[in-house]
Amino acid sequence: MNIIVAADKNWGIGKNNKLLVSIPADMKFFRSQTTGRVVVMGRKTLESFPNGLPLKNRTNIVLTKNPEFQVRGAIVIHSIPALMEELKKYNTEDVYVIGGDSVYHQMLPYCDTAHVTKINYTYAADNFFPNLDEMEEWQIAAESEEQTYFDLEYTFVKYKRK
Repeated sequence: MNIIVAADKNWGIGKNNKLLVSIPADMKFFRSQTTGRVVVMGRKTLESFPNGLPLKNRTNIVLTKNPEFQVRGAIVIHSIPALMEELKKYNTEDVYVIGGDSVYHQMLPYCDTAHVTKINYTYAADNFFPNLDEMEEWQIAAESEEQTYFDLEYTFVKYKRK
């Protein structure tokens, strides 16, 4: 299973239920990785999308504790065990955990690949991704050349579980 995220120098990923920054190449990479596949997210991540609608051309699975929550075009799941049961229907290589903070932390133990857009800047964030560089079980498998978007530097880093 995959996890995909854009994080700043402190592994910050968001503030006030919004991304810290929108980098076109990162958005393009996200689309190329997830289109035609399964995306797993929390309710607040879904609500942060335009009109709060599921992503097109993907199987959207929303993890929420709210038993009343429903959204057209998505599968709504209420627990990790139920989610793991649902995910058995799909090839694990086609499953991408896309946030937010709580879902990343809950699902990281089940993932073996992490696609991280590392942004060389520190934002005022209120949501964070676990620091994979400090976790013995994760190692960098591939890293892009440094790229820039205006004056913002970033790299695409692929981590694999050891």
